[in-house]
Amino acid sequence: MNLPCAFEDKMKGMLGDEYPAYIACYDEPRYYGLRVNTNKITVEEFIRICPFDITPIPWIPNGFYYDGEAVSPSRHPYYFAGLYYLQEPSAMTPASRLPVEQGDKVLDLCAAPGGKATELGAKLMDTGVLAANDISSSRAKGLLKNMEVFGIGNMLILSEEPGKLSGYFAEYFDKILIDAPCSGEGMFRKDKKMVKAWEEHGPEYFSSIQKSIIVQAADMLKPGGLLLYSTCTFDGRENEQTVAYLLKNRPEFKIVDMEQYEGFRPGCPELTEAKDPAIAKTVRIFPHHMKGEGHYLALLRKDGGIRGEDCSVPFKRSRIKLPAELEAFMEKVSWELDLTRIDIRGERIYYMPEGLPDLRGIRFLRTGLLMGELKKNRFEPSQALAMYMKKGDYEDTIDFSAKDERVYRYLKGETLDAGDMVSGRSKGWHLICVDGYPLGWGKLSGGVLKNKYLPGWRMC
Repeated sequence: MNLPCAFEDKMKGMLGDEYPAYIACYDEPRYYGLRVNTNKITVEEFIRICPFDITPIPWIPNGFYYDGEAVSPSRHPYYFAGLYYLQEPSAMTPASRLPVEQGDKVLDLCAAPGGKATELGAKLMDTGVLAANDISSSRAKGLLKNMEVFGIGNMLILSEEPGKLSGYFAEYFDKILIDAPCSGEGMFRKDKKMVKAWEEHGPEYFSSIQKSIIVQAADMLKPGGLLLYSTCTFDGRENEQTVAYLLKNRPEFKIVDMEQYEGFRPGCPELTEAKDPAIAKTVRIFPHHMKGEGHYLALLRKDGGIRGEDCSVPFKRSRIKLPAELEAFMEKVSWELDLTRIDIRGERIYYMPEGLPDLRGIRFLRTGLLMGELKKNRFEPSQALAMYMKKGDYEDTIDFSAKDERVYRYLKGETLDAGDMVSGRSKGWHLICVDGYPLGWGKLSGGVLKNKYLPGWRMC
């Protein structure tokens, strides 16, 4: 692989005697990984039902390697059921090292396409709030889909400049993850196009963006909260120097220890002006030490106690009366709605996270869970609601085996003959599942299942 001379010289200076081992990695195949969605299935259960060979990623509790040359996990129904996310192994590390607790208010500031945000949402277990932001509205659309596939309902999908967000969320979040836009040096082996992009926009270009982002994010963190900063690059200007910039401009921040792994390497204090020894608590991931690509991580706490007071003013909602159409639908659902969290906008009904500030004036793609739409004398449940459901949540369910060819036909949008599975069932909405895990909706009429799987999600 032809690498830029300037990049090679930099890595030789950084790695010294280790450089030959590092450069030899480019002749090795890349690693493929998947991360189990623990909001839908336990790791143990996934191992039991997984249809292809997997090997644990030792530093990620719910991460596994698979042979990307031999199998295509993105073509299996379990992928469409949101049981796992396909992600490069090292890229799983940032979300795994941010200690999210149930009930937290969490921000993923540069979230698309959703690899980190989906894991943060799974950790919350449908409690608290997850705000996932990406400045690109087109990328934010892909983020929204991945969040819905994962069954995450307590979310905000935003598409704003970080500086504008800080005006709405001052000291609001308990945890913040910044997987910052970067020059991508750690991904050269995985994606050769990154080399050309590096030559067009290198570390100096991104370092100024990163410094701006990190201080804006700092102002959205509660006192006592934790911020995890990460990149997939090696350059000190984008890594240690960005963290040092935060420490200088926001002295209430301190670097803290994170959960270690034997392959992690310490950050380099010598790359910063102050040569702060605390920089050594940050983590560098090199591909010649671990089975993954390059990454950098730093975990920081904002002084002010273990957890600060909630400085935000929540937007108060009134308890509403459910529309009769939704009330009739909910008779078949095993859980009850909190009526103070229902938001009706036109025909659409949303189930909102608790404790949100007033969001008027901010650009977002989704607030909360889109439950469905009110039509003439009926309620039509959404694809997002189907994915939000768990086993046993809905009374009328049709459960196909992953080995049943009809499940593939359903994912392609075909009408199905389900007469053998629906004897004695009433007509109307049915939750379609694969081995008990929801995929979407179908509408039963006379033994024929009309396909209601969202067209934009269909298997090609």
